[in-house]
Amino acid sequence: MAEENNEIQPGEFRMVAKTMPGLEAELARELVKIGARNVEEHRRAVSFVGDKGTMYKANYLLRTALRVLMPVEQFEASNEQELYDGIRRIDWEQWMGPDDTLAVDATANSEFFDHTFYLAQKTKDAIVDQFRDKHGRRPSVEKFSPTLRINIHVNEASVTVSLDSSGDSLHKRGYREDTGRAPLNEVLAAGMIALSGWNKRSRFIDPMCGSGTLLIEAALLATNVPAGWFRESFGFQRWRDYEPELWEKITEGAISRINNETVEILGSDVSYNVLRKARENIKLAKVDDIVKTACQDFFDSEPPSQGAGLVMLNPPYGERMAQDDVAALYKQIGDTLKKKYSGYQAWMITSNPDGLKAVGLRPSRKIALWNGPLECRFVRYDLYEGTKKIHKLR
Repeated sequence: MAEENNEIQPGEFRMVAKTMPGLEAELARELVKIGARNVEEHRRAVSFVGDKGTMYKANYLLRTALRVLMPVEQFEASNEQELYDGIRRIDWEQWMGPDDTLAVDATANSEFFDHTFYLAQKTKDAIVDQFRDKHGRRPSVEKFSPTLRINIHVNEASVTVSLDSSGDSLHKRGYREDTGRAPLNEVLAAGMIALSGWNKRSRFIDPMCGSGTLLIEAALLATNVPAGWFRESFGFQRWRDYEPELWEKITEGAISRINNETVEILGSDVSYNVLRKARENIKLAKVDDIVKTACQDFFDSEPPSQGAGLVMLNPPYGERMAQDDVAALYKQIGDTLKKKYSGYQAWMITSNPDGLKAVGLRPSRKIALWNGPLECRFVRYDLYEGTKKIHKLR
């Protein structure tokens, strides 16, 4: 195999795709698949090199990315004046005019800056002051659909300024209107399915489906529907150098690869009201022809008698439950998997370590993930014929 050329070619630039902890390797694989070069994993992010087409593809196709950023400047700042001066030195007229709109997002891991709102405010001040001095008028702030969304990241005294090509977070696919009390983030759901190694052909079951996110993401993956297919817009479409013809070529090419593969995707929930919401989301995602749902209790239900497949669960984590109730719930999950799902591979995510112990099955794999602010374990159980319970997990 020829060595990759690490030099940035004409028309190429560096980018950073943000993701959730634990999904970096899956995101890197996705980036390689769409033709990105110099792909490197970082904490909650993957950097890469590509051209404008790569950036468009990244936003439209990546299932495990939250945002795609284009770094434009880096400088040192250890106080508010140095931050202001560094931002103001950038020629912002490359990307916007005084009649355009902007929004600023900021993150920080720094002893010098501990308030991200303040960081965003100083950045905004420096940009609008530059335009006011030059033109006598200034861009206004627009939180939802700005001409330019700017990302500021401070690591100690190092400030990285990036343009956010995504606009809204890419987890906002555009197919989900109604959710349950604790909906699963779409990027996390897609990452869980990728981590499971599901082959897109075997049966996929979510017996505690909630708002249906796992079911929908599995169906979109199986039929090769682009992650961004339902989105109304992306941030880069408001940029000055946006090329609609290139965008149309990329989206049409991706849409042409959608298939009509038949795959068995089954979901259920014990609550009819929750299931009704899931069915609405499944219909909005246009996968109601392949995702079948039923209102039933996981513990009373029976999987199809023929064949096996993969079962994935996102049970209650127990934040509002007594400890004894948590142990009983997770023990019942383990008993049901053991008795009824022989031959299946089961995956479960939870933030409750005591609940995991109560399952009583030995996990063959444990992966650390985060569901919002909750640190979780995503675990695999291989349910062979005659799977034995154990009484103690290391």
